[in-house]
Amino acid sequence: MSRPIVLFENMRAVPYVPFYLAAARKDWERAGAEVRIETSPATAQTAVALLDGRADVSWGGPMRVMLHHNADPDCPLVCFGQVVSGEPFVLVGRKPIASFRLADLLDVRIGIAVDVPTPWMTFQDDLRRAGIAPSSLDRAPDVSMAENAERLRNGEVDVIQVFEPYVDQAVAGGWGHVWHRFAGRGDMSYTSFYTTRRFADEERETCRALVRGIAAAQEALFAETADEIAGQVAEYFPNIERVALARMIEGYRASGVWARSPELPVDTFVRLKASLLSGGLIDYDAPYHQVVDDAITAEALAG
Repeated sequence: MSRPIVLFENMRAVPYVPFYLAAARKDWERAGAEVRIETSPATAQTAVALLDGRADVSWGGPMRVMLHHNADPDCPLVCFGQVVSGEPFVLVGRKPIASFRLADLLDVRIGIAVDVPTPWMTFQDDLRRAGIAPSSLDRAPDVSMAENAERLRNGEVDVIQVFEPYVDQAVAGGWGHVWHRFAGRGDMSYTSFYTTRRFADEERETCRALVRGIAAAQEALFAETADEIAGQVAEYFPNIERVALARMIEGYRASGVWARSPELPVDTFVRLKASLLSGGLIDYDAPYHQVVDDAITAEALAG
């Protein structure tokens, strides 16, 4: 057993179900890692906590790591182990739409997800690739996803960009309809583990154990029913009914949000990086090998 580690979660969120499943099933413990999950005090602090010693490993978007490398090309942070591969954000509209196109957004008022940077970065990149200027959207003033959900319910906006549980709440409540799942664009390396180079080198077996544990959880995620998974992770979501959580899990699983294995490919990393560059969040084109140590995953899965 490796030494006990503090694993920072970016925030408590349904898209992170695979991590909670690994903890609930004791997959990390069986793999040889003793893990204590703590919630980051703020999403912007998740990576910072690794640098100041409050955490050993974090999970969250590689976007954060690229942001730190953008500020400091010698930044010691490194990603490994892809878990959320597709984007978990969804466009939910007040009225149903038969066949959604991005151009349909030119005629509506939209609430954008701004709780974290990545969803708008990838969204604006989609718009640019479709020949639509992001500035052409009728964008409502920025508020949280929870507030945007209330706006939609009250008819103050026509469509919102949110993740679960807001999608299911709107659809199940009868005041929202799924227009578009951004996961349809394919893998984006949306969420992974990350740590410092020093920890990855000195505590290599711990990192490999984290990968082996999440790989076991990923296998279970696609082998068991959504209700069975919901039952195992229910303690992490005390305010969500199990039947609703099962719907959310099935929706994410069916749409390709979760990776089936923990490899973090070059092409998916580049796709995410391209959106951050086009949106102006970063201007440093950090090389894959500088930001990702996928050898950890290869070593872990090799046995």
